[in-house]
Amino acid sequence: MLKVGLTGGIGSGKSTVAKIFEVLGVPVYYADDAAKHIMNTDAELREKIISTFGARSYVNNELNRPYIASIVFENTEKLALLNSLTHPATIRDAERWMRQQTSPYVIKEAALIFESGSAENLDYVIGVFSPLPLRIKRIMERDNVTRDEVMKRMSRQIDEDIKMRLCDKVIVNDEQQLVITQVLALHQQLLSMGS
Repeated sequence: MLKVGLTGGIGSGKSTVAKIFEVLGVPVYYADDAAKHIMNTDAELREKIISTFGARSYVNNELNRPYIASIVFENTEKLALLNSLTHPATIRDAERWMRQQTSPYVIKEAALIFESGSAENLDYVIGVFSPLPLRIKRIMERDNVTRDEVMKRMSRQIDEDIKMRLCDKVIVNDEQQLVITQVLALHQQLLSMGS
């Protein structure tokens, strides 16, 4: 089975592309959603988060997201520390999930494929590219945030041009080219590679 990564910067439309693959019957692992779940259910990870960020990290057995956010989103070192705890647990979970699948290929959708080191465990990586002004507009509308807040979020990810150069294939999501056509062509290619 071929293990395929799907990545792109915030606002690129990678989740939309992932949904198209899902409609085609391809199993998709959503790393961000999984990480949120794992942070609540993985006992070893919970202990590490509590010992690193304090007892207030969990309230009623649930991650205290506002508390953690208040610590990490203004401090890149603390964010890197949180990621260093969370990424290995998420990578292990994704590997376990992939072993359970039976399709010719599976997709792991994650913003931080390269940053987390999970690209090393993948056979092929697809990037979703959108022009910066379009990405900013999408995030401002989707999350009801200011341009400055969007730029701050973007500054935490590696440069989009570098990320796309690291990918094996790039889907362009610029509202000029049809994304579905690009996904269908890539789906056929991946099916032949995975069988």
